[in-house]
Amino acid sequence: MLINAELLLQFQRCQRRPYLDTHGDHHQRDVPNELLLKLQQDKIAHHQSVMAQLIYHQPRYSPGNWQAGAKATWDLMQQGVDYIHQGVLCTSYGENYTLISRPDLLVKQPGNSNLGDWYYIPADIELGKRPKQEYQVVAAFHAQVLAVVQEAKPKEAWLILRNKDTVYEVDLSKWIPQMQVVLAEYIQALESPVAPEVFISRQKCNLCHWYNYCYAIAHSQQHLSLLPGVTPIRYSQLQELSITSVEALAQTHPSTLETLIGFDSEVASRLTVQAQSVVTKQPLILPYALPREKLTFTAPIELYFDIEAQPDLNLNYLLGVLVVDRQANTEQFYSFLAETPAVEGLIWQQFLDLVYQYPTAPIYHFCSYEVDTVKRLAKLYRTPYLHIHPILNRFIDIYEQLTRSVALPIESYALKAIARWLGFEWRDQQASGAKCIYWYDQWLETGDRTLLEMIQRYNEDDCRATRNVKDWLVKYIQNEYRYNSA
Repeated sequence: MLINAELLLQFQRCQRRPYLDTHGDHHQRDVPNELLLKLQQDKIAHHQSVMAQLIYHQPRYSPGNWQAGAKATWDLMQQGVDYIHQGVLCTSYGENYTLISRPDLLVKQPGNSNLGDWYYIPADIELGKRPKQEYQVVAAFHAQVLAVVQEAKPKEAWLILRNKDTVYEVDLSKWIPQMQVVLAEYIQALESPVAPEVFISRQKCNLCHWYNYCYAIAHSQQHLSLLPGVTPIRYSQLQELSITSVEALAQTHPSTLETLIGFDSEVASRLTVQAQSVVTKQPLILPYALPREKLTFTAPIELYFDIEAQPDLNLNYLLGVLVVDRQANTEQFYSFLAETPAVEGLIWQQFLDLVYQYPTAPIYHFCSYEVDTVKRLAKLYRTPYLHIHPILNRFIDIYEQLTRSVALPIESYALKAIARWLGFEWRDQQASGAKCIYWYDQWLETGDRTLLEMIQRYNEDDCRATRNVKDWLVKYIQNEYRYNSA
């Protein structure tokens, strides 16, 4: 059986995915979404930009014929060419496995090997900006296979990352032992008669083509990983206590958990109340909740703020503000849109002009991105501190207020999950922040204005969803305090 670097990479992210890729029914996989397609396009573009600077050779062979690929690569290595692009390296591993290594580059170095007075080191071109652990383990995998082929251990391996002027040197003395552990664990999982247990981690799972398949299993099992706050470390600790269901966790006293790894008294209390909320299907006040005086209440005029950004361009192209005047009983949505990256500064000034019109109005947002972005834009466009500081003091994070006060019977505290639990719906139900990134790229490429209209509509709905969540939170907190003080 073949083991390649991609399987090892995915195993580090999710032990279940490479098992399903090898043994699963591929008809049950999801169709790639727009963000995944964009990431694939971005990786190809990054790869091409790096390769355009090099003079390289590439082995020729029929797709899937790894033995022919390995032979063609070996011929190039014997010739001593400086760069080999997507060479093929093969070696047996144990009795049943063949390791297939296809580093993006093999780079010639002076030294000794069975080739002569030179040897090769592997280099991978990665889209990430940081030398993640999984990248370094894969680099070590390439290095180990290469060491067998050329009978000389590479002294290093390289990662060519995005937005980096220099290559990152992987410490093989550290990462080859770690890679060997990962490889052994992968083979053990692969040889199991059943797939590794499902665990839904949305940040890692959302782009996986097995997501809906795995989610359906987790939902049917009412798996603990669907409970907000249950991380892999906390899950393993709960398993050791035979707490394997939401109901069991809801009945557990926090003191049973607070000394475990990944817990403390506050985490333990919050997690048990979260479980109780799901079991009872009711919102519940959290222990260690924010004091009442730190909670938001209704103001005569309120601003709701949401940003759409294109991270690859380091661009915030849409600043949306919903102005709610409760005294006049009016609402007005303002969409400050940069149709090209060059006018980001203009929409920034338009945003400032609007919020200056309401000098005492609170500015509600969901999560910290809006605050961080305002600080960055102020620095970028040299907005005086005396002008920006009063605005920052008016920001109120509804996500922080809610998650530090109330447990809801939901699987996620993303804006969509909370607002939909309250009955709010986006006009384009399939729209998302990720799709907006894709749509904006398509707008720049095609000039199709319907794409901008979809983005603006989504941004406005985000602002209105934030308002719905805020209004519900104010009403709920007021009712709870009124009930408890009666």
